[in-house]
Amino acid sequence: MGSKYTKRYTEEFKRDAIALVDSSGKTVTAVARELGISSESLRGWYRRAKADRGEGEPSELTSAEREELKRLRKEVREQQQTIEILKRATAFFVKENDR
Repeated sequence: MGSKYTKRYTEEFKRDAIALVDSSGKTVTAVARELGISSESLRGWYRRAKADRGEGEPSELTSAEREELKRLRKEVREQQQTIEILKRATAFFVKENDR
């Protein structure tokens, strides 16, 4: 299980770490060990950077696509809530009109 406190890395640090993997010819694990970071973190950053460059797996989303998906899911949730409120309001007014 992970620690209670997660370390945050700057975007610049992540870019530099990814560039080091690309330029050094070393494995992600070796570079992570040298930098003193989790190999899983670096592997995730590296995979996401490759996807953003169009070098990832065909099914892998780019960062822009991830953000758009997140935005669209939020929009769908909000619309579903609006629809539910309108259904309840319609039922209320139909009931009131019948009295």
